[in-house]
Amino acid sequence: MSEANASATRITPGNALRPEDIALQDAKPADAVARYALGLGDDALILAQRLGWWISRAPELEEDVALANIALDQIGHARSFLTYAGRAWDRTEDDLAYFRREPEFRSVHLVEQPNGDFARTIARQFVVSLYQWELYSRLVHSSDPTLAAIAAKAVKEVDYHRDHATQWVLRLALGTEESRRRMIAGLRLTWPYVEELFTDHPLIDEVGDAGVRPSELRAPFDDAVLTVLTEAELDVPAVPGATGGGRLGRHSEHLGYMLAEMQVLAREHPGASW
Repeated sequence: MSEANASATRITPGNALRPEDIALQDAKPADAVARYALGLGDDALILAQRLGWWISRAPELEEDVALANIALDQIGHARSFLTYAGRAWDRTEDDLAYFRREPEFRSVHLVEQPNGDFARTIARQFVVSLYQWELYSRLVHSSDPTLAAIAAKAVKEVDYHRDHATQWVLRLALGTEESRRRMIAGLRLTWPYVEELFTDHPLIDEVGDAGVRPSELRAPFDDAVLTVLTEAELDVPAVPGATGGGRLGRHSEHLGYMLAEMQVLAREHPGASW
């Protein structure tokens, strides 16, 4: 078993968050808190859809399992955030996942990007997992008890995601000439979308102590990135940033295609069960 995959085997589907695990089941968030939770839930939902594509396509059988389980964890986070957000508007998690239009989603552009090859997916996962770990580590101190409870469970799972991605960055960067080339290319394609993760938007002022100001996460994120890339003998990519705007409903050209595939069954057969 490889070192990179050894950490992944600790991630199991049973670790995924479930709405019934959330504290304060009857709590109804304020509108601003609901909109904040919606953005976090959308990030997790869209990332899970991307990661799920790797099932049966990963370079190793164990990576099929690892990426599938990470996707399940993200689905769990999405369910928790969307369930909580939906209480403010009397909408269910399924309503929010399957019956919103593209401009109503609040995911960042990074999670919407195509998987590309395995190295590009790892580069995206490396950035997302480090960002989510910093975010949830602070969100556990939220003044909103339900957000704090979701974060307390999510941060434990994201810690494994972070380790998994880090080990693969090192493995690819310090492996063959070809794997190193692909890792460098993956990081360069990913880096334009990093800045949006740490951009403060007006909602964060409305949320106050219930949320986490994104800009405050940038310094510890950069320190964590530098530690790993230094060990991998890589540089932080020097590339122009992308426009962003996902938190305001302005998305990349990729999201609409993904939503069409993700939502088609629920829209064709609303209310169906099996």
